[in-house]
Amino acid sequence: MERKLNQRKTYQKAKLIVLKQTVLNPIDHLWSFIGAFVGIALIGGLQSLSLSSLDNTFLIGSFGASAVLIYGETNSPLSQPRNLVGGHILSALIGVCVAKLIPYSNLSWLACALAVSSAIVGMQITKTMHPPGGATALIAVIGSHQIKDLGFLYVINPVGIGVLILLVTAYITNRFARHRQYPFKSKENKNANI
Repeated sequence: MERKLNQRKTYQKAKLIVLKQTVLNPIDHLWSFIGAFVGIALIGGLQSLSLSSLDNTFLIGSFGASAVLIYGETNSPLSQPRNLVGGHILSALIGVCVAKLIPYSNLSWLACALAVSSAIVGMQITKTMHPPGGATALIAVIGSHQIKDLGFLYVINPVGIGVLILLVTAYITNRFARHRQYPFKSKENKNANI
């Protein structure tokens, strides 16, 4: 009987946590929209000013997933600046290394698997887990010829510059929202720093 009661309490706590994470104040939707719009628009706009439409390398797909985290889930550990920057940069480095080690050919499946799995382990070891980093590593392996021709420059541009644009935009837009905090510092972390 006591076990069922404990299970029920655990279920209710989990339900409350999920509810708190999914039910947002309507103003949060607005700030999420503004942050994501401005961040992605800045990257795309800079790309259109500096590159021809054929060299569409500046705006990589993994930035969309990062935008979901840093503008929509600002308090998630996976959204924090260390994770955003470290996860993308490390994954880009790993992806480029794998692309150079195993050129895209009949073994592309092996290169893809090695890039993503190595990026995950690298992020775990460095405590920079950022799920879109897996896509950043994968893009280095399966990307267009323009991406592959960049070699290690891929880590700086588009990845490094794009991540910095997203980070600065997240920092600024979340400062305008008084009830949001980015980077997020939990009460436990604040007390530990005192």
